[in-house]
Amino acid sequence: MKKKSLLSRFAYDPKDSDTKRLEKFAAILISGLCCVAGTAWAIMYYIILGPCITALLPLSFTVIVGIAIVIGHYTKKHYWAVYALMICIIYITALIQWSIGGVYDSGFVMAWALCGPITALAFFSLRQAAFWLALYFINIVITVYFNHDFSARSLYVSDGARLLFFIMNIGVSSLVVFAFAGYFVSNTMKERAQVNALLLNILPEEIANKLKTNQGSIAQRHDEVCVLFADIVGFTNYSSLVSPEELVAKLDTIFRSFDMLAAKYKLEKIKTIGDSYMLAGGIPLLRENCTEHMGNVAIEMHRVVAKIQKVPGSNFTIKIGMHFGQVVAGVIGGSKFAYDLWGDTVNIASRLESTCEEGKIHVSEQLRNELEENFLFEHRGEIEMKGKGVMETYYLVGRKKQG
Repeated sequence: MKKKSLLSRFAYDPKDSDTKRLEKFAAILISGLCCVAGTAWAIMYYIILGPCITALLPLSFTVIVGIAIVIGHYTKKHYWAVYALMICIIYITALIQWSIGGVYDSGFVMAWALCGPITALAFFSLRQAAFWLALYFINIVITVYFNHDFSARSLYVSDGARLLFFIMNIGVSSLVVFAFAGYFVSNTMKERAQVNALLLNILPEEIANKLKTNQGSIAQRHDEVCVLFADIVGFTNYSSLVSPEELVAKLDTIFRSFDMLAAKYKLEKIKTIGDSYMLAGGIPLLRENCTEHMGNVAIEMHRVVAKIQKVPGSNFTIKIGMHFGQVVAGVIGGSKFAYDLWGDTVNIASRLESTCEEGKIHVSEQLRNELEENFLFEHRGEIEMKGKGVMETYYLVGRKKQG
């Protein structure tokens, strides 16, 4: 078992979600680095200014935030460290600046105070962050308004020390703010990319993009669509002979192979229903040779199942129904939505699958006419199609040899 790092063990609670763990990691990292900075500033002030209240203030920052980190660790609540950091960085930096003197003499040490509202923005809501930003601005106003009074009682600071203060306060604090912002922006972008990837696994890219800007239903009519239904025969019996884990693993293997075929031929997976798989070509954008691609996929689906059938205990086959025609496609509903198809073409393809013999590909006359140039067919005969009457149907048996 991989050993957890020191930072990852901060305020550790096995019940925490990944998001909460990320928050805790960020809290210990930010507050810990600020404690290091507080210690460094205390040493710097002691060396330059000698023993004085100014040297003690950044050290008190380190002590207070350090105690809050310990409390947060044992209570498993990282907000102790976050609140202590925000309060200290806003007020102790103000006290340091006022104790040294004016803005010029202190090297504008209050530049560090901006880390307070930035931290609030990272961990809390925008409304809460606005409160901490207001506290930051209040201290800025006090500093500017009474700057002359602070300067009149300022400590002696050489020109070289002032320059060092400005470089460290403005330069380092800017780097810290940039690091804070970069850390959270990069994580936000990563999460957004994951959400987009998940959305594209559910919906076609064109539909996903429309859904981002359109809160209502999305519906489109398509005139030339090939619909395929595939059903695994014997899978119900197989499910009674194996464990649930084995059953799901087997079905996952088959459907992942079907997904790869759909991606290879640029077809659109619509959904799975139990051990049935629905595929469509020509949506949401009309693509060249989509019916031919669908014929190839149907043949390769049989090869996939035949290969898996060679594994002991996998005694099942597949039957496929396909039809070509007009459909309405779109997304409806406000939750757990999915891209789906409606219309006679869908119903006929489903009926062709249900009346198909095991191990065969059952197609309508319309689809046969689309594919006869490159594929071989066997006449099935007439079948009664609910709502459509008698239809001539065929079995697709393979591709024609080229040349």
